[in-house]
Amino acid sequence: MASRGKKKTTMAKLNRERKLRERRLDKQAKKDARQHASAEHPQRTDDVLTGDGGHSIGSGAEQPALEPVAQSHIYA
Repeated sequence: MASRGKKKTTMAKLNRERKLRERRLDKQAKKDARQHASAEHPQRTDDVLTGDGGHSIGSGAEQPALEPVAQSHIYA
């Protein structure tokens, strides 16, 4: 049976608790979606970089030499 006592929880507290539960459910849904997506499409970590055409650039590929940059200081 229901008690005849006064209700002790305010509507504001009930609303705060409801929002908190909703936020937790949303967060869990996002987490589950991320896990589901990563299980379907695992990322390849063996490629260093991808160039045009999807070819990976290994460590043995020739790279252009870097040119030194001259700094100029302008004094007013």
